[in-house]
Amino acid sequence: MQNSTLNLNELMSILKHKFADENLLVEALTHSSLVKGGKKSKETTRDYERLEFLGDRVLGLVISEELFSRYGQAEAGQLSRRYNAQVRKETLASIGTELELAKYIRMSPDLKLSGGDKNPSILEDCVEAIIAALYLDGGMNASYQFIKNNWWKRFDKLDAANKDPKSSIQEWAAKGGKKPPVYNVVAEEGPDHNRFFTVEIIVEGCSSHKATGASKRSAEQRAAEKLLKELKNG
Repeated sequence: MQNSTLNLNELMSILKHKFADENLLVEALTHSSLVKGGKKSKETTRDYERLEFLGDRVLGLVISEELFSRYGQAEAGQLSRRYNAQVRKETLASIGTELELAKYIRMSPDLKLSGGDKNPSILEDCVEAIIAALYLDGGMNASYQFIKNNWWKRFDKLDAANKDPKSSIQEWAAKGGKKPPVYNVVAEEGPDHNRFFTVEIIVEGCSSHKATGASKRSAEQRAAEKLLKELKNG
């Protein structure tokens, strides 16, 4: 097995949960490159994709309930913006980095050598899978405590209730009677497991801007942010 029992114990200490079924944690850390195609190890479990699906839903419920309770006077639109800020890929990847998950993720040697364990998309997926593993092993309380420990401090950041750059640009264009922004993928680089996208934003009457990200969405957000800065600076 790629990760020793000692490393699993270290991670369980970080997660503040002792797994009764450690196989759940191993599964949450296993990338598909280790189990799909190629020669499989006798110790190989299935990958984290099913857990990721469940973890996304558990996270969404916990975040939604906390926002609803915490911001009793907030309108639905404000709650939605705060929600989107907490569940977006960038937030999940940031938490994965803070937890140093790169040390524990199990993947093929080739993917690891190419830096796959530090890929934001893989870190994000593992965080969601870990939430599901905690939920299945220790119930809602276990997953809730993990989410509380890693998300609550982010709720009151000044930009948490702000519109994301893409939404801001779309509203600005609509108010000015312009057509909706167009995002074109102008380049894709890297292997399938570690793709980078360069996206160009085009808005009527504005300069075009390009940006690169580990996903189309992140590249679009960065391109929109560049255009927003130009508009604000006149």
